Amino acid sequence: MKARTLKRIPLNIAALLVFAVSIFPVYWMVLTAFKPAKDIQSATPKFWPSSISFHNFDTATSEPHFWDYWRNSLIVAGVGVLLALVVACFAAFAVARMQWKGRAPFILMVFIAQMAPWEALMIPMYLIARDNDLLDSLPMLTAIYFVMTLPFSIVTLRGFLGGIPVELEEAARVDGCSRFTAFRKIVFPLLAPGLLSTSLFGFITAWNEFAFANALLLNKPEQRTLPTWLNSFSNGITIDWGAIMAASTLFMLPVLAIFLVLQGKVTGGLTSGAVKG
Repeated sequence: MKARTLKRIPLNIAALLVFAVSIFPVYWMVLTAFKPAKDIQSATPKFWPSSISFHNFDTATSEPHFWDYWRNSLIVAGVGVLLALVVACFAAFAVARMQWKGRAPFILMVFIAQMAPWEALMIPMYLIARDNDLLDSLPMLTAIYFVMTLPFSIVTLRGFLGGIPVELEEAARVDGCSRFTAFRKIVFPLLAPGLLSTSLFGFITAWNEFAFANALLLNKPEQRTLPTWLNSFSNGITIDWGAIMAASTLFMLPVLAIFLVLQGKVTGGLTSGAVKG
């Protein structure tokens, strides 16, 4: 037992180092958010503020259209991911459970779409939005987030479905259930952890997206999202680091809260999705 403990010491030290390196930027962001301006500009930065100040948070929340930014981000991220989940759920079921002509090319196309850099499509998306009078439009941004998260959702849910024994569905079919009823009553409840995991990672992707939101929502400030709100604290000449760090801390809280609430189910979903591809 002692020898095993000694062998684990280097692994534990390495894990602690990785954790420290990963968490330090987040710690410094939150620390700066609570620092007074004189401490932020100090030539000798401290790892703990000499005093706690909420001035940076007041500056961040006093920005015009503050609550509009929150509402817009929740709408475009939530609706886009929800639509992607609905479509991906049926698409992944068709790929994982059915044999049909063109199945292999379809899977290949989904993988290619997932690997493609979305920034390369910014100009075509902008031209489509401009020609259809959809600039400064939340539905257009929602549709883009739907398209962005759909390939990832299909690939991930296909893995989760592969971990659910097909015999359960076949037994339900023998008992008289249709394919859709068997999916709804047998497969869907078992797929719930996978849906939660997929929705969380898709929501994080859409919640943090900046490039498309900045390019498509230019002329109407009330239509912008939170990532573009963070950009408003820099005017190209000066940067209000305290306000940016306070805004970034507020920006992080919703996703952190969702993850903490769903942590157990998300971890279980990731584990079950890794059983079988």
